[in-house]
Amino acid sequence: MISIFLRSLIYNVLFYVFLIGWLIVAIPTVVMPHTAILTIAKLWSRQSTWLLRIVCNVKVEYRGVEKIPKGPLLVASKHQSMWETFALLQMFDQPLYILKRELTRIPFFGWYLIKAGMISVDRRAGGRALLKMVRQASEEVRNGRQLIIFPEGTRRPVGAPPDYKPGVAQLYASCRQSCLPVALNSGLFWPRRTFMRYPGTLVVEFLDPVPPGLPRDEFLKRIAVAIEDATARLVEVARAEQRQLFDGVPNSASTKA
Repeated sequence: MISIFLRSLIYNVLFYVFLIGWLIVAIPTVVMPHTAILTIAKLWSRQSTWLLRIVCNVKVEYRGVEKIPKGPLLVASKHQSMWETFALLQMFDQPLYILKRELTRIPFFGWYLIKAGMISVDRRAGGRALLKMVRQASEEVRNGRQLIIFPEGTRRPVGAPPDYKPGVAQLYASCRQSCLPVALNSGLFWPRRTFMRYPGTLVVEFLDPVPPGLPRDEFLKRIAVAIEDATARLVEVARAEQRQLFDGVPNSASTKA
């Protein structure tokens, strides 16, 4: 049986080889509407998820897809892994991210981010730059895009105490649109700061949308409770599945974050 280490190595090599291939394929989109580069990004997202299943035996299950509203939307997702930064692209018509400005300076990749209309922010520029970012993001959402944000600001290890930032509440108040909370257990299969990819069933669960107009504190508490409760449930089930998978497998690495 091919070891988890070898499968992970093969996947990572193929992941970046295919990424380079898509960067080349996407060159003509520079002179096309931004929807063209979004289409390429979604195809890359689907391929990378398919590859994860084929090479690393990581099945992906999306639950609650019927709860995704059409049109302008704020999406607040749990963030355990790099995986969701690209995998969520395929679930929305006009996905939008807020990202650090340094990423837009990467040749080709950064150019495509700009072409796709992603919002870059210089985190060293202080409050004025953040206010400009909020205004720009709100305008894009009201124009029909789906803003995908990670309320904790950075990847959190599985089981780490939640750390929701007030910025998501500011965006919610400014956008004046529904917010779709998203729970997941990706950190068990694509842990941060390692190239290892562990088998099992990665689940993304779209929860009940939160309507616009709530006070900021109430909104933040509501999405935090919903996301954390659902995430804890998904992690518990996935850990039980992984224990069964690893029973009797010699030299398997631990999946604890």
